[in-house]
Amino acid sequence: MGDQAGMAGEEPEAEARRARGEFVRGVSAHRGSLGSKAHPPAPHRYHLFVALNCPWCHRVTLARAVLGLEESVGLDVAFPNRTEEADPAGPNLWHFAPDRAASLTGAPLPECTEERGTGAGHRLVRDIYRAEGSEEKSVPILYDRAAGRIVNNESAEILRQLNAHAAALGSRLDPPPDLYPQALREEIDALNAAIYAEVNNGAYRAGFSSDQETYAAAYRAYFDRLEALEALLADGRPFLTGAHFTEADLRLFPTLYRHDPVYYLRMKLNGARLLDFPHLWRWLCRVHALPGVAASGSLLHCRQGYFGRSWNGTVPLGPERPMAYPAAYEHPELARD
Repeated sequence: MGDQAGMAGEEPEAEARRARGEFVRGVSAHRGSLGSKAHPPAPHRYHLFVALNCPWCHRVTLARAVLGLEESVGLDVAFPNRTEEADPAGPNLWHFAPDRAASLTGAPLPECTEERGTGAGHRLVRDIYRAEGSEEKSVPILYDRAAGRIVNNESAEILRQLNAHAAALGSRLDPPPDLYPQALREEIDALNAAIYAEVNNGAYRAGFSSDQETYAAAYRAYFDRLEALEALLADGRPFLTGAHFTEADLRLFPTLYRHDPVYYLRMKLNGARLLDFPHLWRWLCRVHALPGVAASGSLLHCRQGYFGRSWNGTVPLGPERPMAYPAAYEHPELARD
């Protein structure tokens, strides 16, 4: 799930805000810490449960990749569409379905897996939680195989814990990068707060609002923030805080990766394509080219997951100009200067 603070459970006004047509994100309840006495870092001890269409999951798959943890932290991938009405367990549940055919391709998605982290072979993500007496249903999940327990299901905390303990977790990089360096923390925190409110969660507030004014406010805030980020990158810096890729870049990337091929339509964010922001486009291509980044996500899963559960279940085939995505991300020169 997305960034949350404080105790588990929703804010008192959440239902009233939803009733006014606003999208309000739920709050993650599993907030354990990798690196604590209960969950010491060690290679091959931890496992991630994700869905590749989910931007919050994309944060942790990105962290796993750029920190060099692909071989030492396990990964299971749920099908991008949740269960349907006819499912014996009911609808709208994340499930592991490596044999389910995607409507977009007519074939199973090769990235999808069975559940291999708990030893129980659960079909439903819900049942990983139920084994601990919890009624949550969300991904991502960081799971401790040795303890047989969920550690954390808050994406912002998971990626920071992976970063803090990458070497002890068995990173193939020596040393692994530090995505949250002490000298840049104040700047990263400020960027994170704005990016989360106006871009990461802002996309959902626009796309899932049922009130026109609420949607319009989220839409304007989203594009105002893109303009501000475009201006930030205009001085020639390669990444948001300067010379080095940090957590701020990582947290922005999943939303902008989805903007042109998915969010432009699905989230009603059709004010501009990312191609219309030349500095942001080149930044996106630069991040996409980092080792492991391209393999940590899937636009096929994104398109299937966002459009495949829309009212008629059909998935748009484009965009195809100036080039199909994600191939376009290999061409920074496509930016509209």
